[in-house]
Amino acid sequence: MNPRVRALCDLSAAEAREYVGLHDFYDGALQDLSPSGVAEGLARVGVGNREPDAHDEAHLQAMEAGTRTYFDLVESHRWNPLVHIGNLDLACYEREYAPADVREAARRRHLAAWPEAVEASLESLDRVPRDVAAALLPAARGLAEGVDDGDALAAHARLIDRLQGFADDGDPDAALGAAKLARLLGDADAMAVDLGRLAAQADRERDRLKALLADACERLQPGVPPTAVVEDLLRDHPADPEDIYRDAREQIEEATAFTRERELLPELDGECLVGPAPPSRQWAMAMMSWAAPYEPDAPSWYHVTPPDPSWPEAERKEWLSVFSATTLPAITVHEVTPGHFAHGRRLRRARGDVRRSLYSHAFVEGWAHYCEELFVEEGFRADDPRFRIGVAIEALVRVTRLAASIGLHTGSMSMDDAVRRFEEDAFLKGPAARSEAGRASYDPTYGRYTWGKLEIRALRDEARAQWGKRFELRRFHEAMLALGAPPLGLLGNALG
Repeated sequence: MNPRVRALCDLSAAEAREYVGLHDFYDGALQDLSPSGVAEGLARVGVGNREPDAHDEAHLQAMEAGTRTYFDLVESHRWNPLVHIGNLDLACYEREYAPADVREAARRRHLAAWPEAVEASLESLDRVPRDVAAALLPAARGLAEGVDDGDALAAHARLIDRLQGFADDGDPDAALGAAKLARLLGDADAMAVDLGRLAAQADRERDRLKALLADACERLQPGVPPTAVVEDLLRDHPADPEDIYRDAREQIEEATAFTRERELLPELDGECLVGPAPPSRQWAMAMMSWAAPYEPDAPSWYHVTPPDPSWPEAERKEWLSVFSATTLPAITVHEVTPGHFAHGRRLRRARGDVRRSLYSHAFVEGWAHYCEELFVEEGFRADDPRFRIGVAIEALVRVTRLAASIGLHTGSMSMDDAVRRFEEDAFLKGPAARSEAGRASYDPTYGRYTWGKLEIRALRDEARAQWGKRFELRRFHEAMLALGAPPLGLLGNALG
């Protein structure tokens, strides 16, 4: 492996272990996230050979620039506990990428390293905003689920005490500022980002999606306002998390069959299981943990976050409405096929370490989000307007994320403003709206879903113009995914 690629993996060890599959390097080993450890890692960035392929070299340079921005300019390890939660997280050993005894030995080594890693984290975490700490405390507490090692638990308690202190008395201002947000978004994607232009794009996309939603609602219930239609549909949700898992399994089969029928992707293979998200990962409502490129093939996991049993019944129902019969199919298309799971299968076939190891998160999420409306365009459940409605609702959540992130981090929107925006534009209620708004504080680039989708759709228009009668969706998708998970600014290389 080119030392330049390895240096970037070393600075994102948790992701390289689980999503790239570099278990020989990172199983049982924790990243040094102290200020000095991060500085030492940054000193190795860029040291090594150029990649012989021009696209791969440009891809690598963008990832190097993004890593410097993340740790040096923005200093994420100083204010964002999510970096440290990912480093400590033991859930990565649950997926069956290796025999159980091998994974358990790695887990024990990982757990034994908690005390030292937590001390490094405490050295770094000196400027956590109040809202960030409050939003991530449940995930941080979830790290200790099933842990019985006394030294590890004592270290974990010290981390929780630090975060609780920030949740009680931290800075109420979580804004990064416009300049840092623009760099955090753009540097890793080889693009200069104009936040004003991006916010205007978000507003236009919101208006387009609302029109799509209104049209579908009119087809389903003529004469009834879209808000009333959506509220009625969201009440049709599973009564129990086990029902969500069952429905999702059936939807995986349906979406996979449709993808094959429409020839949207080649070589669909692999196994995807469905179940609850580990406690340390319940900051997201749904997520994919795929069989990674550098590991033996094994089942991937489509994780869904159930409501907290301690919540009042009304709040549990509000949370379960996210997985309604209208919205869960779109979530499954996004997370599984042809979204993240199918993308993960293509990454296993990608050429070279850069494409297999270094991912643009904006492309990863943009691709999965693009797939939702792709299914609408291709006629999935064409006789049932509820799927189109579900896609529009999910897209409105994603575009609201983009607006909320820009608003919160430029100071033009308060947290209460962001919550109201999710309630008014994205049909979320109660804890679901608060969770989505709160995520902007610690995941400032979570507008990447809509941004990535818009760039992919723009490239598809360009491909249609360039290729003319030779344009086919499968050809276009294959050309993009052959680049792995490329920076958005380099997407045009797929047409060369």
